[in-house]
Amino acid sequence: MQLYQRDAIEAAVTLDHAALAAVEAGFAALGRGEVVQPPILSMAIEESNGEVDVKTAHIRGAERFAIKVSPGFFDNPQLGLPSLNGLMVAFSARTGQVEAVLFDEGYLTMIRTALAGAIAAKQLSRESSQRVTVLGAGEQAERQLEALRLVRDIRVVDVWARRREAAESYAHQLRQRGLEVNVHEDLPSACSQADIIVTTTPSREPLLQARDLPEGVHITAMGSDSPDKRELADALLTRADAFVCDTRAQSETNGELKGFAGREAPFKVHELGQVIAAGESLRLTDATITVCDLTGTGVQDTAIAGFALSRLAD
Repeated sequence: MQLYQRDAIEAAVTLDHAALAAVEAGFAALGRGEVVQPPILSMAIEESNGEVDVKTAHIRGAERFAIKVSPGFFDNPQLGLPSLNGLMVAFSARTGQVEAVLFDEGYLTMIRTALAGAIAAKQLSRESSQRVTVLGAGEQAERQLEALRLVRDIRVVDVWARRREAAESYAHQLRQRGLEVNVHEDLPSACSQADIIVTTTPSREPLLQARDLPEGVHITAMGSDSPDKRELADALLTRADAFVCDTRAQSETNGELKGFAGREAPFKVHELGQVIAAGESLRLTDATITVCDLTGTGVQDTAIAGFALSRLAD
């Protein structure tokens, strides 16, 4: 058994085209029905403002599968500790023996989450997209943009965050990379010229409304990953011409389909893996509005763990 620490994992795995291809292949396998993926195991630790999620999946024919344990303890910054942590354990798919422990402290989750956003934009946004609006200013906001630039020639970034100082700090980082960046006081102005909107907030109430959407925009919603979070209004989902999620079951419990709990959504629900596997184009014209709701799947974890081990073994 091999034990890998975060510094070695970071050196081996970055946001690049090879990592993107590995995660995209995992989604495609899910879409073809070649993945065994149980529901997420979640546990709240209320007295510490914490939660733990366990995710896993097996891609049929793959040499190994991964089980990820991902704790989030949201009072940790007051103790000088990061909010997120975790590790992945890789097992042989032939014998069940532990092959490696990836003590990545949540790094690989951050990477595969950012890559999923890029994959959604690759499949659903206009190829000519150059202007992106980012809602939120945390690490995932930064990483989503970095991954997005693998698939789209982004030149202008519009930023909105609840805390102006956080938005300004984020904008400063992006300007150092040669991007044109605008910080906005309100959502409508931030979104008015967007080709792509990426939401990366922990909001518990819908932030983005149907009236905020310009013609032809693509929205990737990243923030709603638990039953108590929402970023998109129901009216926005019904206005969209195509709604895509990583898995319908997770979107209904943790993602943006929660607003239709107990009733059928009044639109067709597509799954990202099926769109990829079928080579389906949901963007019929430049005016098409698309939404992708990403809650995070076990197949992404198995895909990125396998990719990481292939790099670490070189």
